Amino acid sequence: MREQLLEMAGHVENMIAQAGRALVERDAALARETIAEDQKVNRAEVDIDERCLQLLAKRQPMASDLRFVTLAMKMVTDLERIADLAVNICERAMDLVDAKVVIHAEIPEMCAAVEAMVRDSIDAFVNGDAAKARSVIANDDVVDRYYHRIFEDLLRRMQADPSQVHDWIHVQSVAKWLERMGDHSTNLAELVIFMIEGRDVRHPRLYLGKAEGRSPVNLG
Repeated sequence: MREQLLEMAGHVENMIAQAGRALVERDAALARETIAEDQKVNRAEVDIDERCLQLLAKRQPMASDLRFVTLAMKMVTDLERIADLAVNICERAMDLVDAKVVIHAEIPEMCAAVEAMVRDSIDAFVNGDAAKARSVIANDDVVDRYYHRIFEDLLRRMQADPSQVHDWIHVQSVAKWLERMGDHSTNLAELVIFMIEGRDVRHPRLYLGKAEGRSPVNLG
């Protein structure tokens, strides 16, 4: 199962890198090739889910083994969604092949940052490295800063040249999808920490509410 997860993550990393290249280089053929690779990711999701269910039914794992199997099922969902977002970027790349707008200079850097988050979260999972998982969570702030800078810059460009608003919106959508990939990578890292330490680090405000003697549902 570890090997299958690594292979699936490898396809996802490759899709992120290729989607960024297809966008910047206006390469429709590469975009179509990347979209086709999504089928491998979808197949991996189904195969890993089936293997997890077989393990649960036949082996009845306990403790850390049970966490490993159940979290693997959650992780493949996040990986599959990241791949879907890469497909979205490729579709926008094809729309922008003949556009006059210049792709934002920070988009390739943002792609590389997201790709590293996916890679590090899977490395942390395979190697049981909670410190690396926490570094992935911290790096989500870097991706968010990229998004906000790109958004503000594109907004200024739209205001300066309304004739190209349609194409700039496509570029802004790419930045938003990369930001969502960062969120999914953070989900992966949080699952790794739970697998290793048995601590749920999602939604920290819920636990703050418990510590203060309040019901978490009242935090909004």
